[in-house]
Amino acid sequence: MRVRTRGYWLYLIPSLILFLGVIVVPFLMNVGASFTRWSGVGTPRWIGFDNYARLLKDERFWQSFQHNVALIVAMAIVPTAIGLVLASALFDYIGKRFGPRTASALRAMYYLPQILPVAVAGVVWGWMLHPSYGAVNQIFGLDLDYLGDPDLALATVMAVMVWFQLGYPVVIFMAGLQRVDPAYYEAAEIDGASWWRKFWHITIPQIRPEIFVVLLTCTIAALKVFGPIFVLTRGGPGNATMVPSYFSYLNFFQKSNVGYGAAIATVLALIIIVVTFLFLRVQEREQ
Repeated sequence: MRVRTRGYWLYLIPSLILFLGVIVVPFLMNVGASFTRWSGVGTPRWIGFDNYARLLKDERFWQSFQHNVALIVAMAIVPTAIGLVLASALFDYIGKRFGPRTASALRAMYYLPQILPVAVAGVVWGWMLHPSYGAVNQIFGLDLDYLGDPDLALATVMAVMVWFQLGYPVVIFMAGLQRVDPAYYEAAEIDGASWWRKFWHITIPQIRPEIFVVLLTCTIAALKVFGPIFVLTRGGPGNATMVPSYFSYLNFFQKSNVGYGAAIATVLALIIIVVTFLFLRVQEREQ
């Protein structure tokens, strides 16, 4: 058996090289830089854990993580909840009443924001939310600065991220529903169960693995979100939409404080690893 399977490892070498070159080596270099004071040029100066000690006292860092929690709600919890209902409705109601092609077309429409470039989607939303000529204010007759008001900016970004993220759980859940035995739904209909009771007692338990996958991947995406923040608000106004990834970027490239930016990125990576481990542990217990 070892002789027969030995050749398969040759096919893993290209992926292994890419993994080492793109992920492992840069991560280790980043960890090394986090223990130095370096402006990006010249020789880094070793300072030990000073950057991490500074990080623990930095109010902007902790504030950025509070914003990350809000984005987890917008990018993981809310899209998962809405996606479950939409996927079940498309699969169980729209697909049966109007045909699978209609359900597929609607699924593609929900997924469209996922395939749009972040820069393009961000620019379009910036136009729509502009306080002077934005479509949102003109349609509803309002005069609000959605991205420039510190009290509205984070909520506005959260709403945009719900729109951006919603299509992903819809596609995953509709794929999961295809493996559910139709006999469960037929038996429930014979017993007179309503659509909501079928959804709660059959759909959710049967696609629980897909729910875990969506929650995990969307939570990771929320923790490391950068593109929409960069395009829409640049972390502002003030620090109203600052997140750790953008805070790290500011220290890396604008403040030329590479060591401190590396420390922020390292802590963020470790948090993502811990969150992933906890998700997988909970999933194993549920299974």
